[in-house]
Amino acid sequence: MAAGLRKRGRAGPATRAAGLCGQWLRRAWQERRLLLLEPRYTLLVAACLCLAEVGITFWVIHRVAYTEIDWKAYMAQVEGVINGTYDYTQLQGDTGPLVYPAGFVYIFMGLYYATGRGTDIRMAQHIFAMLYLATLLLVFLIYHQTCKVPPFVFFFMCCASYRVHSIFVLRLFNDPVAMALLFLSINLLLARRWGWGCCCFSLAVSVKMSVLLFAPGLLFLLLVQFGFRGALPKLGICAVLQVLLGLPFLLENPIGYLSRSFDLGRQFLFRWTVNWRFLPEALFLHRAFHLALLAAHLTLLFLFALCRWHRTGESILSLLKDPSKRKVPPQPLTPNQIISTLFTSNFIGICFSRSLHYQFYVWYFHTLPYLLWAMPARWLTHLLRLLVLGLIELSWNTYPSTSCSSVALHICHAVILLQLWLGPQPFPKSIQHSKKAH
Repeated sequence: MAAGLRKRGRAGPATRAAGLCGQWLRRAWQERRLLLLEPRYTLLVAACLCLAEVGITFWVIHRVAYTEIDWKAYMAQVEGVINGTYDYTQLQGDTGPLVYPAGFVYIFMGLYYATGRGTDIRMAQHIFAMLYLATLLLVFLIYHQTCKVPPFVFFFMCCASYRVHSIFVLRLFNDPVAMALLFLSINLLLARRWGWGCCCFSLAVSVKMSVLLFAPGLLFLLLVQFGFRGALPKLGICAVLQVLLGLPFLLENPIGYLSRSFDLGRQFLFRWTVNWRFLPEALFLHRAFHLALLAAHLTLLFLFALCRWHRTGESILSLLKDPSKRKVPPQPLTPNQIISTLFTSNFIGICFSRSLHYQFYVWYFHTLPYLLWAMPARWLTHLLRLLVLGLIELSWNTYPSTSCSSVALHICHAVILLQLWLGPQPFPKSIQHSKKAH
């Protein structure tokens, strides 16, 4: 009898946990309409979608043909390093020279060995499938902390995008690796692990330089949180990590490494452009056009920093001061401040990119629900926002791109930019109130 009591006593906590879980599920079913509209149900919807994605991704791998684009080139470039070549100007692949920083080399070197020197494509696809699911998990953790986006939107972010599944498991590009590290970095920033967040951010940059589109937003956040002096150690982490990762190549040919892996003037081919197909090729390739885009990019970043991100009433130069010495008492950054600043910074860079290729879609795909739903203008209804998402997806799925698909993409980008500018402020009113109280 005593043994029976002990058995029931051990089962008690498990029984209570099962009862609480059952109550929660029954409540969710009773509120099933709210389940798709209330952000508090993000994790429940995310769990269901991740389970569905396991099946969808497995089906895509085994039913849709793999397309070779850059994988063999990646493996050839990595093999050159394995064979002892550390001069970046001598590392080549089938599609051209190695143009990615050192972090790419180390990660894809691991994939080289994990896939039988790059020959086991099916193994590589399964690894990228796991990377895709890990990326989704990191993204859902971010959205859970914002409490801004209705869960029904996540269906369009997961199951409805053919292009994103293709980029991850049918093309095996390096862009998803960089974005997974970037989303890990953002989760660390949200957890107030600023040093580790900057470390992961630098790792993401070391895989592909495109992650630098988030850098202006990160710099602004560091200045808000720590001031100029306090931000320097965090920036130092980013710089030192780049030097350490690139050291073998820097010692061999520093100019060759920097000019190849961080080539800001790289020329893109007109045949692959998604966003500028409606332009004449001569204008697309002209340096004056590139400089105009850069000027527009920097101008818009400055305007957002001045008018949208910095709303305390002080000069923007006050960000250089120690937070304790500013007129407005420092306030902890909220998750929405961090995410809106980073996502907007990246999106502005996307809008003014010299060219967008098909794999670049993952640079901002997972941020679109937040950009459309977190700070919506009143005139942008749910239906219009879904229409914008649908047109963006259609533009990226049009191959080869056409003048119409490129124009449609720019119109959608303009709508998002306009609602980011006109929508509610990402910074809470308490910051402004503290100024008045002072």
